[in-house]
Amino acid sequence: MKKISIMIPCFNEEENIVEIGDAVAAVIEKSLPQYDYEICYVDNASTDRTRELIEKQCIKSKRFKAIYNVTNFGQFNSPFHGICSLDGDCVIPVCADFQDPVDMIPVFVHEWELGHKIVSGVKSSSKENGFIYLLRSIYYKLIKDMSSVKMIEHFTGFGLYDKSFVKLLRELNDSQPFIRGIVAEYGEGFNLKIVEYEQPQRRAGKTHNNFYTLYDAAMLSFTSYTKVGLRLMTWLGFIIGAIDVIVAIVYLVLKITHWDYFNAGSAPMIIGIFLVGAVQLVFMGLIGEYILSINFRSINRPIVVEEKRINF
Repeated sequence: MKKISIMIPCFNEEENIVEIGDAVAAVIEKSLPQYDYEICYVDNASTDRTRELIEKQCIKSKRFKAIYNVTNFGQFNSPFHGICSLDGDCVIPVCADFQDPVDMIPVFVHEWELGHKIVSGVKSSSKENGFIYLLRSIYYKLIKDMSSVKMIEHFTGFGLYDKSFVKLLRELNDSQPFIRGIVAEYGEGFNLKIVEYEQPQRRAGKTHNNFYTLYDAAMLSFTSYTKVGLRLMTWLGFIIGAIDVIVAIVYLVLKITHWDYFNAGSAPMIIGIFLVGAVQLVFMGLIGEYILSINFRSINRPIVVEEKRINF
């Protein structure tokens, strides 16, 4: 009997954690009775009643498992570690807030049985805030155009991963894994299948995403899978340098030919200094993002440090 591993990452999800586990179990038992299954909560150091409720779930059934992290390792490391920790024939990550619809699980499994080792759920539409969805769309298109690999638009990691792909994830040894980029990079070799769905609204509670987490996600994909930032700095530097040289020559010629009548003034120099200074500051920050990414990878800290496991 094949085994399906469901991985549910969570952080302060006391309003959803029991309901999402029960909903997943109900879908599998109703639509996929021929499969064995396990449901593993991966808790990122919640500070509310999430862990208490998880432990009750684990007492209720041995099919429920849990991994507790010693601290919050972020929205990428913790789920990645959870996927790599499970030993099912396939692993399906599902968000605890119900924005990954559980009724897609049988659809993913059906495609998997047809031979697709990776099945990626892609949002065709969303009931989330329209402005946020628009910003996400712009971000995905920019990253897709700039990336050295064919990135998948509106793919958040929700999908199915065969154990052969999970084995690859374990072997990557990347201290800052970006599952969306990894799937895009290696997906063709695993017969990737894209399945569209409509993203529902969050069931309860408040989203943990904010400007910082969204910026962190954008910079991780930008520095991991694009060269355009560094190339843009180089070319823009050449262009601004050429413009500065031309302006300097023009002013020099005008001053020499109209010595008594042409007053160069300080305005052009001030404008030029502030323009160049602003460009330098922006690009220094961008270089800093690349260096930060290199620094994290060179330190090679563990992706996650666990506090304990339950029912393993």
